[in-house]
Amino acid sequence: MIASVRHRHLTVDGLRIFYRESLPTDPDAPVLLLLHGFPSASHQYRRLIDALGSQYRLIAPDYPGFGHSDVPESATTGGPFSYTFDQLADITEKFVDQLGLDRFALYAFDFGAPVGFRLAARHPERIAGLVVQNGNAYVEGLSPMARDFIALRPGTPGAEDTVRGLLTLPATRGQYEGGTVDPELIAPEGWTLDQHFLDQPGRTQPQLDLAFDYHSNVEQYPAWQRWLRTHTPPALVLWGANDAFFPATGAHAYLRDLPDAELHLFDTGHFALEDHLPEIAPLIADFLDRTWKP
Repeated sequence: MIASVRHRHLTVDGLRIFYRESLPTDPDAPVLLLLHGFPSASHQYRRLIDALGSQYRLIAPDYPGFGHSDVPESATTGGPFSYTFDQLADITEKFVDQLGLDRFALYAFDFGAPVGFRLAARHPERIAGLVVQNGNAYVEGLSPMARDFIALRPGTPGAEDTVRGLLTLPATRGQYEGGTVDPELIAPEGWTLDQHFLDQPGRTQPQLDLAFDYHSNVEQYPAWQRWLRTHTPPALVLWGANDAFFPATGAHAYLRDLPDAELHLFDTGHFALEDHLPEIAPLIADFLDRTWKP
């Protein structure tokens, strides 16, 4: 059965936050909060929502500066909004509060991991389960390329140009096709829509700010690992093993703190849902059915 999906906005701290929400046939169905990555938005979950949304309540917001959400001017250029991961987590937390979500499973992908783990550390009682897909929380899960990226600082010669290079169409397309075995399985709409948003006025500075703030996530890895060990949420770890930024060692590292986690590696790159949805969607459904406790 294909899901019924609504496309809505909530006003959070004066910002219109866009989100997608499926309406399952059972109003008490498990809830899965889908947090997107870079350089994408909630549209990256469209096929997953179609596949599972009739059975589960799937909610996928766009962060400020991404997708269809508002793009307030960056504080770096005199605007009102600080594009940091702390701030993205603040907005997402208030979004969750306004929806009245007091219990949900968390899907943490890429940028969604540092946003989601901040939420989990603040409100561990809300996390019914954890689905991690190429969302890193361990230093061994950082490739040399990722370490070089995280070391960038504003004002350092060449640093801004390096980040700007990641905001181009070849780089965006490369994030989707890199590491895949069969690029014909990757629909071009994903990177095309991502690039459309990246090229809109006012979008570059937020991405620069977040790139230069990424080190704040690595600094919190030990705290997030303590959270995992202390609260031991049911966990499903799904990983594109050929990810150029987050190699499979980052997936295996979760088993150190969550030895009962279920781990699946796929022969693909960063956006594993793009070419492995038929394998991944049933794993998520089974995980929610087995672990959901309202």
